[in-house]
Amino acid sequence: MGRGIVSVSQQTGGILVLLLKILRRFFPPDVDYFEFKRNLYKMGNRSLFIVALTSVFVGAIMVVQASVYVQQFSAYAFVGWGAGFVILRELGPILIALMFSGRVGANNTAELGTMVVTEQIDGLRALAIDPISYLIVPRFLSMILMLFTLTVYGDIVALLGAAGFGQLMLGIEVRVFFHGVTTLLGPWDLWIGLIKSVAFGLIIALSSCYYGLAVRGGAPGVGRAVNSSVVASAVGIFVADYFLTFLID
Repeated sequence: MGRGIVSVSQQTGGILVLLLKILRRFFPPDVDYFEFKRNLYKMGNRSLFIVALTSVFVGAIMVVQASVYVQQFSAYAFVGWGAGFVILRELGPILIALMFSGRVGANNTAELGTMVVTEQIDGLRALAIDPISYLIVPRFLSMILMLFTLTVYGDIVALLGAAGFGQLMLGIEVRVFFHGVTTLLGPWDLWIGLIKSVAFGLIIALSSCYYGLAVRGGAPGVGRAVNSSVVASAVGIFVADYFLTFLID
């Protein structure tokens, strides 16, 4: 137990130190913009399909779960509200963040870990190139920005999926579904999920970059780092969601 507590403390401290190093690069701004644009495409554009697929079935699950009670009480007007409330505030941001962590965060950790193992990071330092500015800051910004954007995209797709399955399974017109969304939910319901997505993006970015740079032990170490990064990101997402729900709800 003692070793576990010390290990968690060391890792938390290392992540905070990395965050301070990243923030220092913004005063004045020191970012490789070519790397930033490349990572935006790699992390965002290539994630569209998996996010859309996940979001469609999130919306479908909402309708399936509600179908029994909706038919029992004839509460068809509240299907849009119920699905929108859960998707925008909770399931949308969390599930998209977990998919993003599994695809983008794990890949980022593996890339950085491979660079450490093959001494490419040391090579950058030998060429007087700051690895934080060149590699870490662009990835950090790209993950936060892309997860925010993908959450907006995923929310839209999930609502469309819920409306489509509501029409097929319950015979609820799409107009009725979205009337419940727009009249019973406000902008703040959307913003709660988007604020959470920024926090989740921060957690995924810091975890994946920290464990990638902290790789030790060759190729097996890269595998362990990827595993630790995904686990730490998932735990951080749920812990952050718990506290943010109390703070901003």
